[in-house]
Amino acid sequence: MTNLATYLKGQDRPTSTDMPVPAIALAIGAHPDDIEFGCGGTLAKWSNGGCVIHYLILTDGSKGTWDENRDPSELAHARKLEAIESARTISISAEVHFLGRIDGELESTHKERSEVAYLIRQIKPEVILGHDPFKRYRLHPDHRNAGWITCDSIVAARDPLFFPEHKLERHRPNALLLWEADEPDHFESTETYLQSKVDALLKHKSQYETTMGISGEVSAAAKSQLASMVAHQAEVVSLRWNEKEAGEEFKLITDL
Repeated sequence: MTNLATYLKGQDRPTSTDMPVPAIALAIGAHPDDIEFGCGGTLAKWSNGGCVIHYLILTDGSKGTWDENRDPSELAHARKLEAIESARTISISAEVHFLGRIDGELESTHKERSEVAYLIRQIKPEVILGHDPFKRYRLHPDHRNAGWITCDSIVAARDPLFFPEHKLERHRPNALLLWEADEPDHFESTETYLQSKVDALLKHKSQYETTMGISGEVSAAAKSQLASMVAHQAEVVSLRWNEKEAGEEFKLITDL
């Protein structure tokens, strides 16, 4: 049994902190930049500890703009390049996978579950991270459906009679971490990796206005504003957990 599996088996408390670094982690996001916002600090920390990092981005991000004259195809291409550059900022060896569904039209169907379960069986992550589909009042349908795809694909990847056409061994991860959780019960300290998270987010230049509050030229002041926002969010989490270091919080599920 791995160190991570031993740790998880021993968690009989209602909350937990700082799990051992997994050997392989897969983060599944609805759009380019969702992963960085949700768990960028944790992934940077794990990468520094030797974890192999994989990203799976489910949509093309082609509607991620307030500019009604922006060409969706051009935007999708730009966001794909941004996603790769951002992931490599978190982990120089990160592998980025794309499902390529149209932004705003993501659904959890047999096809999506098959494709994601195939990837899970192929890379065999110890930990999967994703959107919490159980979060109340979640507005964006892609975020909800990305969460369902993640959960449903874990079930499909672990059971041998799902998708036998894959011709791959089934795989059961040790843990699922859901960000923006409705009922968070796991804390990862990321104080040392706040700048890595900010640097990764800054690679998503197409999203400066829509998600980061940066308009016009990207000045030092604008970058500092983003850094302050990220630090504030992490500090709020640490206060909720009564932790000395800033961090990220998740719903931890180990009964997979």
